[in-house]
Amino acid sequence: MFTSLASARRLPVPWWLGELVALGATGLAVALRYALDDVLPPGFPFLTFFPAVILTTFFFGLRPGVICAALSGLSAWYFFIEPPSAFLVSLQTGLALGFYAVIVAVDIALIHGMRVAGERLSAERAVTADLYEQQRTMFQELQHRVANNMQFVAALLALQKRKVGEDPQAALDAFDEAQGRLETIARIHRRLYDPARADQPVGHYLQELCSDLLDATGARNIVCLVDVPPVRLDLGRLTTLSLLVVEVVTNALKHAFRDAERGSIAIRLECLDTGQVVLSIADDGPGIPDGYDPAESHSLGFRIVQGLAAQLDGTVTYANEGGTVVRLVFATGRRIALA
Repeated sequence: MFTSLASARRLPVPWWLGELVALGATGLAVALRYALDDVLPPGFPFLTFFPAVILTTFFFGLRPGVICAALSGLSAWYFFIEPPSAFLVSLQTGLALGFYAVIVAVDIALIHGMRVAGERLSAERAVTADLYEQQRTMFQELQHRVANNMQFVAALLALQKRKVGEDPQAALDAFDEAQGRLETIARIHRRLYDPARADQPVGHYLQELCSDLLDATGARNIVCLVDVPPVRLDLGRLTTLSLLVVEVVTNALKHAFRDAERGSIAIRLECLDTGQVVLSIADDGPGIPDGYDPAESHSLGFRIVQGLAAQLDGTVTYANEGGTVVRLVFATGRRIALA
C-alpha cells in the first residue's frame, strides 16, 4: 500500500477544483451517513466521513484534504451527534471530536508524507534515467572514438611504412611522427575530460580542441575558424558540446576534403534573444549529396550526434550551403554566463 501511495501522482487540476471536490465529498458523506442511519447502531457519527477525507487528500492534495476534514467534522457534529442541529459542547462531544481530529490529522499527514516521498522518488528516477542516458551516449561515443583512433593508427602506420624504405633514419623519423600524432590524440581526450578547463571561455576551448584534431589527422591544409562570443558553460554542457564538435569536425576531415588541396571549417556560436544558442559547424567541401536524409542513415556517428544534442535538450539539422552545415539549437537555461 505504501508503494502505491508513494508512486501515485497528484491530479493536475486547478486549485479551486480541489476545494470544490472537498465540498462535494463532504456532501456525499453526509448523504451516505443519513442513508445508513437506520442500519448503524448509535455512536458512529464519523463513519462515512473518514473515507471522504482520505480519498480527497489522496487524489487532490493537502489543502483539499484539510478542508474536507474540517467540513466533515462540523457536519458530523451538527447532524449526527446528540442533540442534532445544536453544536452542543459537552465532555462526550469534545472527546469524540478530539478523537476524530487526531485520526484525520494522522491520515492526512501520512498520505501527504507519502505523496511528498513519491514525488521525490519520481524526481530521483528522472535524474537517474537522465544520467543513464548521458553515460550510455558517452560510452557509445567513447567506443566509437576508440575504434576511429585504432583505425587511424593503423592507417598512420601503413602510411609511415611506405616512407621507410631501406633508410634506417627514415624509419626513426616515421616512428617519431607516429608517436607525435598519437600523443595529440591522447591530448584531445585529456582536454575533453579535464574539469579544470571548464573555466575557459568556450571559444578558446573549442579553438584548442580543433587545433588538436587537425594535428592528430595531419590535415595541415585545413583551417579551422572559431567565432564564439565570450561565454562560459558548465562542465556538463561544455563536455557534451565538445564531444559533438569533435564528432562533426572529425567527420568533415574524413569526408569533406578528400580531393581538396585546401579547405576550411567554420565554427560559430550565436546567443539568441529567445534564450537559445545556435552552434553551426560548416565546411567548404562538396556538401551532403542531394536527397540525403541523415535521419534515415544508419551511421553510428549520426546517432552519437543526435544523442549528444538530446543531452543538451537541443535539435540538430543538416544543410547543404556551399558545403555541409550542421546546426545545433539548444536552450541556455541558467547554465550560460558571460566570460
